[in-house]
Amino acid sequence: MYIYDSVKKTKLPFEPMVPQKASIYVCGPTVYDDAHLGHARSSLSFDLLVRTLKALRYEVTMGKNFTDIDDKIIKKVQETGQNLEEITTHYINQYLEDMKALGVLKSDIEPKATESLEAMESMIQGLIDKDIAYVVSSGDVYFDTSKDSNYGAISHQVGDDKDNQSRVEHTSQKRNPKDFALWKACHGEDDICFNTAFSKGRPGWHIECSAMIEKHFKGNDEYSIDIHGGGADLLFPHHENEAAQSRCATGHELAKYWMHNGFVNINGEKMSKSLGNSFFVKDALKVYDGEILRNYLISVHYRNDFNFNEEDLLNSKKRLDKLYRLKKRIAPTGASKPNKVFQKSILEAMSDDLNISVALASIDEMISETNDKLNANQKDKGLKKETLANIEFINELLGLGGKEPFSYFQIGIDTVTKTQIESLIEQRNEAKKAKDYEKSDAIRDKITAMGIALMDTTDGTLWEKI
Repeated sequence: MYIYDSVKKTKLPFEPMVPQKASIYVCGPTVYDDAHLGHARSSLSFDLLVRTLKALRYEVTMGKNFTDIDDKIIKKVQETGQNLEEITTHYINQYLEDMKALGVLKSDIEPKATESLEAMESMIQGLIDKDIAYVVSSGDVYFDTSKDSNYGAISHQVGDDKDNQSRVEHTSQKRNPKDFALWKACHGEDDICFNTAFSKGRPGWHIECSAMIEKHFKGNDEYSIDIHGGGADLLFPHHENEAAQSRCATGHELAKYWMHNGFVNINGEKMSKSLGNSFFVKDALKVYDGEILRNYLISVHYRNDFNFNEEDLLNSKKRLDKLYRLKKRIAPTGASKPNKVFQKSILEAMSDDLNISVALASIDEMISETNDKLNANQKDKGLKKETLANIEFINELLGLGGKEPFSYFQIGIDTVTKTQIESLIEQRNEAKKAKDYEKSDAIRDKITAMGIALMDTTDGTLWEKI
């Protein structure tokens, strides 16, 4: 397995701390709103990583956090009148539902910031004791970046003091402009606060991930985890600051490898709330099936920026249609074992820093070759069994092709229309039993006019959208 390390800016062989075991931590969402396509892209990128490692027989431990205390969440509390837990629980559940619809495997560890406050306090206090962090008169606690000689080594950049450094207000009492908040003291009556030895307040953005990793993962003397991942926008300042505070608190590096997925653009424009083009996953799922969205979103290499537009999505669906048409063609049959040459080709592609383009090309080639062989010998049961095993392997590795093929081709038909079609099919069957073939043909023509194709099989009449 080779992965591209964002820090060293090159592809490296994956050599985990413990042979055949992989520990991964990915920065999750701040739960004040619904998941958007940027969240989906990140989740799918690292879902492919997890699936690939598992296919390579690694024992994988995957962690993804939920930031459930933040200024944006507090603002939502003030705007809605709901309490913190009501808001965050709603958006966490919605996020998990959206990711499940996209076929994202559930993480092994899903810590919340509010459940990790003790770990954060302990890490902050340790940094204060070393004089690497300091408390100002307001009660805020800052990390002294001048005390970390390696600060900047993760992102290879050190920006100016901006809001995204800490996601809380700043103070002129900082020792250095680049120092970032570990803890923000509360002063207003409406603030949501937690008690600590240094002040009553709430955590800064960066400290939670470092504390959660130390709480939930067992590293070694060199690293806390094997792989730390997230969107490219997190490289600086978030991951830079995580690495600095963890390095100084533990005496070793946070992660052996750093991986980052690219941005999502909508029709060529970077997705952001300020541009008004944030595309919520839940809205996309109202129009497109989750597997169809998944197929589209994983079709571009995870490190590249992704330009989302519906024309490309529909073109991408044609590739998935071919897979399901092949699956329909070999049904009903049982699986044997996947073709070793095909299995090796697709797994080698994904082992090369998740080279999805080569993997999908291998699938296209398998579909084309199998269809040619079936055209020559439609009754080749051994080929059908092997083909189904190939498709099951694709589903295991890429999360594609797992549906029953006829139900896949019914996607997009509303419940009322489905009921109407089923009723017409039943009427046609009754007409055929009565040998009223004129009526039977008339009903079939009516169904065809609805854009539906019928297939009479030994298992009954199946239908799909044309």
